[in-house]
Amino acid sequence: MQFQLMRVNQQQSLWSPIERKCLFLLQQSKTRANLLQIHAFMLRNALEINLNLFTKFITACSSIDLLAPHYDPLAGVVYARRMFDHRPHRDDSFLCNSMIKAHLGMRQFTESFTLYRDLRRNTSFTPDSFTFSVLAKSCALDMAIWEGQEIHSHALEIGFGLDLYAATALVDMYAKFGKMDCARKLFDEMIERSPVSWTALIGGYVRSGDMDNAGKLFDQMTEKDSAAFNTMLDAYVKLGDMCSARKLLDEMPERSLVSWTIMIYGYCRYGNLDSARSLFNAMPEKNLVSWNSMISGYCQNKQPYEALKLFHEMQSTTSLEPDKVTLVSILPAIADLGALDFGGWVHRFIQRKKLDRAANVGTALIDMYAKCGEIVKAKGVFDNMPEKETASWNALINGFAINGRAKEALEVFMEMNHKGFKPNEITMMGVLSACNHSGLVEEGKRWFKAMEGFGLTPEIKHYGCMVDLLGRAGCLEEAEKLMESMPYEANGIILSSFLFACGQCKDADRAERALKMANKVEEGNDGNYVMLRNLYAKEKRWKEADEVKDIMRRNGFKKEAGCSSIEVDSRVWEFVAGDIANPKWEAIRSVLAQLRAHMKGQDCILLLSYSS
Repeated sequence: MQFQLMRVNQQQSLWSPIERKCLFLLQQSKTRANLLQIHAFMLRNALEINLNLFTKFITACSSIDLLAPHYDPLAGVVYARRMFDHRPHRDDSFLCNSMIKAHLGMRQFTESFTLYRDLRRNTSFTPDSFTFSVLAKSCALDMAIWEGQEIHSHALEIGFGLDLYAATALVDMYAKFGKMDCARKLFDEMIERSPVSWTALIGGYVRSGDMDNAGKLFDQMTEKDSAAFNTMLDAYVKLGDMCSARKLLDEMPERSLVSWTIMIYGYCRYGNLDSARSLFNAMPEKNLVSWNSMISGYCQNKQPYEALKLFHEMQSTTSLEPDKVTLVSILPAIADLGALDFGGWVHRFIQRKKLDRAANVGTALIDMYAKCGEIVKAKGVFDNMPEKETASWNALINGFAINGRAKEALEVFMEMNHKGFKPNEITMMGVLSACNHSGLVEEGKRWFKAMEGFGLTPEIKHYGCMVDLLGRAGCLEEAEKLMESMPYEANGIILSSFLFACGQCKDADRAERALKMANKVEEGNDGNYVMLRNLYAKEKRWKEADEVKDIMRRNGFKKEAGCSSIEVDSRVWEFVAGDIANPKWEAIRSVLAQLRAHMKGQDCILLLSYSS
């Protein structure tokens, strides 16, 4: 390929001014309309006979497909192929390789291999190292094992079987097939190896779970590049071995952006946000992927306030513009904090950048509006989505459910089925939650039983929802029987919800049994003890209430402090029960006292203007 490029450059130096002008136009072309105009220009001036110029045109057509994905994604490469097929002489290696690569670039794997086979049969085309590299990659991505073996056979037959580039691509192909014996045999036979060859084989061992051979091979590398380090880093992170990953990171002579980001992602994935943020702050250079990883890490670890702070920092200190990944990461944080004003700003940004065409972005918006109580806006986003996926329907069903609108949730569920979308476990969780929030016991039973008809096996969370539904409706015996018959051990969440139901129904005997069971799976849940103590107090069983209180004191149980947040003037304020360190504590205490008096029916002056 390098020789072909040198040949092209030499020929370009002999081109006429009109040929040079055409080449310049091709390099500047950014739309399909431009390409059609250039093609007309080429035909009018008989420039299509210039092989290298025609090859540039073929490449430009496939590149346009990648730049304009919202239209027919294959129109450019189909047009290029039509021009290629009508050309009388199609045996030039550079031209043929460009057409094969264009198919690969658009993930038309079968077409790339079929074109190669047709060229071999019907023309005097002679493949080279680059041909086999492209075809091996195509077979690997398509998992076309038989075709891959055929390509390897052809490469050996023509004399490229041990060529550095072709052999490296073949090693990578066999590694991706999972045929590590073939990959290792070819690797060992190679006369010359590059760091890419080593990394291809190491990556194969990693994917097959053979970390011993991957580590040994990595240690044998004399020239380790960042790709090899990153392959091992990623492997350790996916295994949860952050100690080995950190040790390897510290050994790296030069850390790439990918290296830093892999580690940040790993620390976030396993809940070590302090280490993740420390690395993030130490990065000499950050790109959007780095920011997205850290923001997403905060969201996944239930720190929405930190996620929003970091998002604002990115906006104010860099020129980076949020992409779909950023927005899908930040919208759940906005939902958790109820920061509706900011959520509206994000929605307007999404519309301005036309990112609302993406189903995952629309789904995140539906979820955000629903959790902020704006279910009408959530429905509006859903209705305007050009393409919906199952997750979009799930978000709206769950949105209606958490807003207490079970009827609408069930109507959306029925519409989803009518339009051919198959419900999944999350869908059914939303349906059962809707029934639960509105006390629709019979409807809940009906849809719980219907899960098998949808090809779904109820998970423990579905059983938990049904136990909660039955318990809230006062059907304690039925709820208890369901817990005993389900194919799972009742977890702390289910037992706590059942205990709460016992408290509501003043059934102390069942509550005591539930607490004993809960302590076996989740000892030390202070909320369970508080519930039982309150139940005894309601029944005026003061002795038992005091005994529970003593148990809590002896074991150091403390009820977790309540926490809430509110958005005022686009700023999120967080409040924790009993937090007297708040700088506005005196104002808060004064207003709370007056509200308390007001609720008791006492006359008071509410100091709404209090600001000190």
